[in-house]
Amino acid sequence: MAPEKISLTEEKATLLITLYGKAQESRLPDSLLKDRFAAEAVERIDYDFTKLRVNRDMMIGLALRAYLFDRWVKAFLKAHGEATVLHLACGLDSRVFRLAPGPQVRWFDVDQPEVISLRRRVYPDREGTTLIAASVTEPGWLEALPADRPTMVVAEGLMPYLPAAEAPRLIERLVQHFPAGEIAFDAYSRLGLKLIQYNPSIRATGARVHGSLEDPHDFERKIPGLVLLDDLKAYSPEGYDPAQIARMSRLARLTIGVFTIFPALGKIGRLLRYGF
Repeated sequence: MAPEKISLTEEKATLLITLYGKAQESRLPDSLLKDRFAAEAVERIDYDFTKLRVNRDMMIGLALRAYLFDRWVKAFLKAHGEATVLHLACGLDSRVFRLAPGPQVRWFDVDQPEVISLRRRVYPDREGTTLIAASVTEPGWLEALPADRPTMVVAEGLMPYLPAAEAPRLIERLVQHFPAGEIAFDAYSRLGLKLIQYNPSIRATGARVHGSLEDPHDFERKIPGLVLLDDLKAYSPEGYDPAQIARMSRLARLTIGVFTIFPALGKIGRLLRYGF
């Protein structure tokens, strides 16, 4: 099978950063994620991944983030015998293959049509999984989904790329549509967005970030029924395994140590989980 040639740019191209980071981390002998599916997907794509400048620290950071989201999804599925998982801006993330949920779980992967088309070519079909080709901000696709089960919504790497006003609108639509569940995503302060914009990997794609979040409780105040369950600040010991941090470079460890000493700095990036 010939490798898939791709021409993704800007925000869509950022999926290549996360895919490559997870694939490369999974090739390390001490891998946390062990994502063979990502590694195999990279082999199927004709693209010069080296220009994304994904270093070892970034690989480990991306694997840590994915692992924490995976852990939340696993816990939700353990608590709910029959559930729906809605994976927004799925890109080429192999979460459904990594977690391999049972037949009682209904799984939806949502992303732009061009991305879903590539996903179909890179990954095999999977029973119980439905691919939806649509922008998450478009009307219609959400209303067409069944709303008869507790639902876990995962939006890894999505919110910073949405216009500032779109994130609360999207969350409110999700809360109003599904009977109960959880929503998990990553968010960044204004300072965090500035740092992201200067990240060499992001600069290589030409992507722009828009939506910041200073106080996670803002969404609670704006959206009835939403309750903040977890707020994991950047590499905080409350959520991140110190043994994984120890795998990073000395400079990265020193930087993370500064985050610990000055908690306000940890707010530049956080992983959030809400219940509704």
